[in-house]
Parts: sequence; structure tokens; C-alpha cells
Amino acid sequence: MEQPQAAMASEAGAGVDADAYRIRPLELGDLSKGFCDLLAQLSPSAPLTEDSFRSRFAELAVLVERKFIRRCGTVGHVEDVVVDAAARGRGLGERVVRRLVEHASARGCYKVILNCTPELRGFYAKCGFMEKNVQMGLYF
Repeated sequence: MEQPQAAMASEAGAGVDADAYRIRPLELGDLSKGFCDLLAQLSPSAPLTEDSFRSRFAELAVLVERKFIRRCGTVGHVEDVVVDAAARGRGLGERVVRRLVEHASARGCYKVILNCTPELRGFYAKCGFMEKNVQMGLYF
């Protein structure tokens, strides 16, 4: 598994350009800086305990899946990416996604995939993604 490379962009102030912010790896201290509140903007969930956050933090953020196809190639999965609602529309999300794509490419992934809501199709198309196939899920 790869070390955490997700970025927190919740501290962006009004009227500030995206280039004014540094995209950085997720840090353990981010839990106390509103990380769970930020994730809740993506998908409602119960707050994480410090122990569960530390455990997951040590495991992954960018998932690199090993495949048999494409000569045992690898696929990058982008997960849990969200920009605070107050900071959207400034290019932060695009910078984060592009950084994650570069991260996957540098690790030899032959593609990067993600799931998104229909409302975000345009955003991800702007980032170079194209709609492909249909995702189906079985939840427990």
C-alpha cells in the first residue's frame, strides 16, 4: 500500500487563489483539524476515533491495485477526495486530483479510476477522466 497522499484543503479562505495553497500528504494531526467534518461533506459517516484514524492512516490513501491483465499491471484508485464547500471553485480540487494522478502514474499505474456522483462528471472530465462502464455495488 502507498503512504497517505491525500490533501486537506479545508483551510482555504475566501478569495484566495488555489496556487496559494500547498498540497501535502495527510498528517496524523489532521484528525483534530476537522478531517472528519470535511469527509462528511463527501459522504455522511460516524466520526473516526483516533485509533481507527491512525490505523487507516498507516495503511493507505492512494490504493494501487495489482491486476493480472495488462501484463500484471497496476491501477490507481482515487478515494475520499473532497474540498471544503467554502473553498470550492478555486481550482483546489483540480490540483489535488492532478497530484493524485501524477502519484499513480509515477508508480507505474496504467490507469486511474474513481467513482463520483453524476453532478461531478463535468469536474472530473475537466481533470481528464472519461466516463467508462457502469459501477455497481452491493452494500452490507
